[in-house]
Amino acid sequence: MKSESVKVGIIGLGRWAKVLTRAAQKSTKFSIVAGYSRSEEKRQSYQEEFGITAAPNMETLLKNPEIKGVILTVPNEQHLPVAELAAKAGKQVYTEKPIANTLESGLAIEALQERYGVQVMVGHSARLLKGVRLMREAMDSDELGRVVFMEANFSNERALEITPDTWRWYRDKAPGGPLSQLAIHQFDTLHFLGGEIESVASIASKLSPVGAEVDDQTMTTLKFADGKLGYVGSSWTSPGIFCVRVFGQKGLMHYELDFSTWDTPDRLHETSLLYIQRGKDGYSKREVLELPAGDMFLDELEMFAEVCITGQPSELNASSGNIALAVVNAALRSVDQNGQLVSLESVLEESRARLAAA
Repeated sequence: MKSESVKVGIIGLGRWAKVLTRAAQKSTKFSIVAGYSRSEEKRQSYQEEFGITAAPNMETLLKNPEIKGVILTVPNEQHLPVAELAAKAGKQVYTEKPIANTLESGLAIEALQERYGVQVMVGHSARLLKGVRLMREAMDSDELGRVVFMEANFSNERALEITPDTWRWYRDKAPGGPLSQLAIHQFDTLHFLGGEIESVASIASKLSPVGAEVDDQTMTTLKFADGKLGYVGSSWTSPGIFCVRVFGQKGLMHYELDFSTWDTPDRLHETSLLYIQRGKDGYSKREVLELPAGDMFLDELEMFAEVCITGQPSELNASSGNIALAVVNAALRSVDQNGQLVSLESVLEESRARLAAA
């Protein structure tokens, strides 16, 4: 059955490529049949670990007519040029989040779809977590009543470990520190749960003792088009956590996972927590809900396999990827403006204008 699955390639063979390849090996819907990296050492390591052919150059991989799609796990600034090469070769494109290093590049990647007749998918896998999906089901069934507020946090200790020889040290490579590296996951998750985001306000601080250029603490508030509010916090000097809470007029739900198992998502349900609290006297009646086993990386890659088969857009499309990146840009602007509210559409429109003028 595996031999009949859709064939895809992967470009960029670092740590994250290996995480995704391990997930891919569980699927009967698609197979990674070739990989490429500019590094001969990484090509050899990847081929030895997975038994997957490492192409000698990118052109060889992209010319393979059996390969219907390409997974990109290259550095953010390479997303646009590599995506364009793949799209020009007629391959469907999956790129890791964020969609690009700049919003202009992200919009240019989105435009590749119409130019070359392909689809672009962005790896915002956090919205595929089982706890997040169960929250959405509860919202859709009106179990929580009208949702009025949401909050989320994604933190880890990265800023205590970075050094000047790592890209995360620098403001231009990791804008906002955890804002662009962690909070962006939650911006996409709350966009999925809450709908259209109207405006953004953010403040940041630098508290790590290592002396990096980037801020390492951020707090961002979101105003949604329907009036609900949201908050996303992210610390880069704290033990890892990922949590989401949704407040409705009839009930609330809280989801928290064990960040230490992020790279092994099939085990997340073993130590994660999801509960629902109903009614004004519900604190003592909180119901812990069973979380099913899942694998967000396998789920997103199988979504990509479906894109390769049908040529139709996925839920994790380029447009939603650009919304998440636009929220980051709006938050960065708000930080520079001492926390003033910034319209998301104004950020998108300015980037579209700059792209058109380029």
